[in-house]
Amino acid sequence: MSIRVKGFLKDVGGASRVTKMRREMIQSASAAPQPGDPIRALADALHPGKQEFTVTKITPASPTSRTFRLEPVNGHIPPFQAGQYINFYLTIGQSTLTRAYSLSSAPYEALGDKPFVEITIRRNVSYFVPDYFFDQVKEGDVLTAAMPFGQFYYEPLRDAKNVVALAGGSGITPFVSMAKEIAAGCLDCDLTILYGSVKSDDIVCGEQLAAAERACIERNAGLIAAGRKSGGQVRVIHIMSDDPDWTGEKGFVTRELIEKYSGAAGGEKSDTTYMFCGPLAMFRAVSRSMEEMGITPRRFRHDVMAQPGNVKQIPGFPEDQIGKTYQLTVVRGIQKDVIPARADEPVAVALERAAIAIDTHCRGGECGFCRSQLLAGDIFVSPLGDGRRREDKEMGWFHACSAYPVSDLTVKIPII
Repeated sequence: MSIRVKGFLKDVGGASRVTKMRREMIQSASAAPQPGDPIRALADALHPGKQEFTVTKITPASPTSRTFRLEPVNGHIPPFQAGQYINFYLTIGQSTLTRAYSLSSAPYEALGDKPFVEITIRRNVSYFVPDYFFDQVKEGDVLTAAMPFGQFYYEPLRDAKNVVALAGGSGITPFVSMAKEIAAGCLDCDLTILYGSVKSDDIVCGEQLAAAERACIERNAGLIAAGRKSGGQVRVIHIMSDDPDWTGEKGFVTRELIEKYSGAAGGEKSDTTYMFCGPLAMFRAVSRSMEEMGITPRRFRHDVMAQPGNVKQIPGFPEDQIGKTYQLTVVRGIQKDVIPARADEPVAVALERAAIAIDTHCRGGECGFCRSQLLAGDIFVSPLGDGRRREDKEMGWFHACSAYPVSDLTVKIPII
């Protein structure tokens, strides 16, 4: 069987016709130079690099968490997917650092005449950057940030329409974004969220999740009444680990609960994508459940795991290094600095404390923005999310956010 698109003569002569058209366009073009590059302009709009955001609203998202609304100073927010994150460039005291936060607002909210994005930060214990946002950031302040980053979002070509989200604590934020996008009719998937909290009076973004559930019910009822196919759905199951008065599910996000609410009980696993975001201990438990359920890696996706504050939680970390301090020689071009570096903290933290800029994003060793070169000394690289290429491992390159000094070091870092 043969396929004829335009006809034999037209197809064969196509190249010469295109050449003729190009020559005619060149001859008729203006002699004045045209320096504009539309492709470059589009790339800059999609990936603008650093930009300034004004904090326009701060609202409580629970007794221990706050939502910060950010509006772009230049009026433009680059397109992003529900589940991606924004990276902030901060100067706190004598420290220069970057920190990433998942966007809790939905992509549709970044459109229109008054575009904005939101992040939701939890501070249930005192911690450096959350303390800064809670105690120092006020409405009207201008923050520098870049976005969007991350691969933790729903992709219909890869993921099943039925999505089960497994979240703990502030790990709910990317799923809040997804739930809002579904409720607005901008994302077509069914999202079931199993959300683990400690107590029912401190559920992060609980009101926003309930509002998304209600909006989906109302929208789908309207579609069905109009004789149309219903859209995506959002269902939230709260699980309390320490709330005796809670009448719903209690304990932790276990295999039994996952199977109960995802249609996978009895060995009949539905076509489902499982997505996880939460603390390390929960990730380990959920990963075991996925293995026991026979869920393939393609169907289990998780957000970047930041390196834990307690290095004892990192598999293989040499405990005899805890409490030791080494000399870190930092090379940037022709500049050389010598600073102290604790063995139980990543190299990136030592750099930030010394106000030496290092562009970290994921804080988990995966993205590679803080890729640096080890010139001398020994490091321990966390196996949690080691995203280095094989050649980097062989040639002495490492990610500063997930590498720990175990001797005096000399490192070469990128100039930013």
